[in-house]
Amino acid sequence: MYNCDIYRICPECLSTGTCNCQSCVDRKTNEDLQHSFSDNSSRLVQTSDNRIQSVYLSDDVRVDTSNQSDTDEDCKQSYSACDTQMHVGSDERRFICKFCDNKFTISAQLTRHVHIHKGERPFSCKVCDKKFKTSQPLRTHMRIHSDERPFSCKTCNKTFRQSGHLIAHLRTHDGERPFSCKVCGKKFKTSFDLRAHMRMHSDERPFSCKVCDKKFKTSFQLKAHMRVHSDERPFSCKTCSKTFRQSGHLIAHFRTHNRDRPFSCEVCDKKFKASLPLRIHMRIHSDERPFGCKTCNKSFRQSGHLMYHLRRHKGERLFSCKVCDKMFTTSSDLRAHMRTHSDERPFSCKTCNKTFRQSGHLIAHLRSHDGERPFSCEVCGKKFKTSFDLRAHMRMHSDERPFSCKVCDKKFKTSFQLKAHMRVHSDERPFTCKTCSKTFRQSGHLIAHFRTHNRERPFSCEVCDKKFKMSYDLRIHMRVHSDERPFSCKTCTRSLGSCSFNTSPMHTHRRTSL
Repeated sequence: MYNCDIYRICPECLSTGTCNCQSCVDRKTNEDLQHSFSDNSSRLVQTSDNRIQSVYLSDDVRVDTSNQSDTDEDCKQSYSACDTQMHVGSDERRFICKFCDNKFTISAQLTRHVHIHKGERPFSCKVCDKKFKTSQPLRTHMRIHSDERPFSCKTCNKTFRQSGHLIAHLRTHDGERPFSCKVCGKKFKTSFDLRAHMRMHSDERPFSCKVCDKKFKTSFQLKAHMRVHSDERPFSCKTCSKTFRQSGHLIAHFRTHNRDRPFSCEVCDKKFKASLPLRIHMRIHSDERPFGCKTCNKSFRQSGHLMYHLRRHKGERLFSCKVCDKMFTTSSDLRAHMRTHSDERPFSCKTCNKTFRQSGHLIAHLRSHDGERPFSCEVCGKKFKTSFDLRAHMRMHSDERPFSCKVCDKKFKTSFQLKAHMRVHSDERPFTCKTCSKTFRQSGHLIAHFRTHNRERPFSCEVCDKKFKMSYDLRIHMRVHSDERPFSCKTCTRSLGSCSFNTSPMHTHRRTSL
């Protein structure tokens, strides 16, 4: 049976007048591409036993008929350059690509394939000038401009532009995932998803941005990235009109309105709005940190965290405050900083109603209620509420003082100490007592001063029960019981319990005259 007979009896052709079965696609493509062959391009090579070895239809097309015993005339009639009546029922693939030796059943398939090697795109869209290798993708593309969706799901009535998209969609209903990764065994609904996944096992990033040269593993990632440069946000929330660059971001956002959290952790039952936050969360339980810094070998759970970390090595600060021009490494740091100008405190403690500008500050504050101190020093075993406090403490065991004053070159172990010191030069006193209007450079000094009004002494000695307003005064007092004298007089080498004793009237040296 010839192709033309199949076209006449194809049920979809008879009922709709259009068909996307492989035979009809090949016929349509062949009609479009007949001009690719010249009329005088057929050549026959005959062996000594009158068998036809091959027929060249063009420079790139060869017909393998080595198993045929037809005469020259038979072959000329059956395989002329414009002939499309190949025996579809046969498994023979007689049309061979001279570039890669792939074989095809009919010439149209081969011609379509050759365009891949040559990079030719002879079919162009009249609306947007996008070019295609064959007519079939062009017809599919035209549905984007007409919004035609001829393929419908009988289960949920969702419509699609391509039959392949419908087939992939149907697998969401039956759960079929026929394409599996040979490396990790993960299964996928489409071969496209599998190919994209395979790049996760390699460093291949074939899609690059023409603006910033950033490379991506999938064309979808590149397309979404390009919206960063154009600031295009085609996905809009119908509830609050907020716009997004990616449809997935819109879907995740919409769950803030309906409070849907369909993705749950099997370990701790925590629920998430999207699958990506769940996958990232699972690394907490497994302690997986797949993203490593090549400079300092520090590893991270998220690629974004690594990217921000690398900026600290490079000294990059891409985000600037429009109010005070202060620069920040990440956009989240900038957003948190902007609350210092607006005095916005969106994070509230349910126990004492204290409010905070950052969620991390609230988490650290909650540990003051439950007494949790999850960060411990490996040197002395002291525990801390935050990793920041631990890092600052570790400098006490070393001579590292990375923060220096630009005015007097004095160095400090923490940025907080440097910030407080800078007020000495500026004479800034931002902390005011509401009772007597006295001002202070540090909040701790104001807290200690306020205890002179309410006579509170919260720090008590465990040895003699003596009480103090500040923890610093208590630490100095404890040296009385331990006989610790870490400070020595430069004049008489006497050991002292406090550096203030050097200037105390109880310890002075009279100037002797010569």
